[in-house]
Amino acid sequence: MSRRLVITADDLGRDPGSTEEIVALLAEGYVTATTLVTVAPESASAAAAVRRLGVVPHLHVTLTSERDRPPWRPLSDAASLVDDAGTLRVDAAVTAERAETADVLREMDAQLAWMRSQGLAPRAADSHAGVLYGLSGRSWLAETLRWCAGHGLAFRLPRDPRPWWGGPLPAPLAAAHEQAVALADALGVALPATVVTNRRSAADLGGYEALREAMLSGLAQLPVGTSELFLHPSRADAVPGPAGVARAWEARLLRDPVWHRALVAEDIEVVSRWWP
Repeated sequence: MSRRLVITADDLGRDPGSTEEIVALLAEGYVTATTLVTVAPESASAAAAVRRLGVVPHLHVTLTSERDRPPWRPLSDAASLVDDAGTLRVDAAVTAERAETADVLREMDAQLAWMRSQGLAPRAADSHAGVLYGLSGRSWLAETLRWCAGHGLAFRLPRDPRPWWGGPLPAPLAAAHEQAVALADALGVALPATVVTNRRSAADLGGYEALREAMLSGLAQLPVGTSELFLHPSRADAVPGPAGVARAWEARLLRDPVWHRALVAEDIEVVSRWWP
């Protein structure tokens, strides 16, 4: 069996600068998939832009707002997801503590329905800021996998989490992960072999070359099967502070000839999906 890689640009619709960069990367052929933030004001124009390219984004289930953007509102009447102003909270830990499962599922339904209303029928879903995975407290993995099965969606949950985590998972997380993968298999929800991303800030990396070396190392670790690399490419001026610098470096990486030569040298086939 061969090694294949889906190259995904997350956060389409998050802000105009990120959307512009992601659409350009799709048009240039440097990414093969993207995920759409349906609750953002730019989501409709972003959906129209990728629809013109013939690209159907994955649903980027979004249950929290961003610190550097005006707060977003849910697409449903999911009261437990919002603050006193009626907007999605910024703090994912608070959302994990206070959100009710029925509201989470109601909002997921609303975001999927919105995409379909835009003429887009996604085939996969994932979780913005990792809320559904339990990275900030409570997990909705089991409910999410059943929801994906009901809608015929694949889900971004790596079979092998070590390349993403940077090593073996802590025991409690490892047990929860094993149970989730078993449930996905029982439900017929397709999962990527593994996922790779950049989890370090610009300050931690120190420079673009460090990011590139880390991503090249990630290529070498890819297992047999279809994996996913997801990044958050953007213009540096679209996201304030060091986060914007890192996102601009990620956009630079995706166009870097060194990166493309490494894909060839590693004999990795670039594809658009991890499901059959």
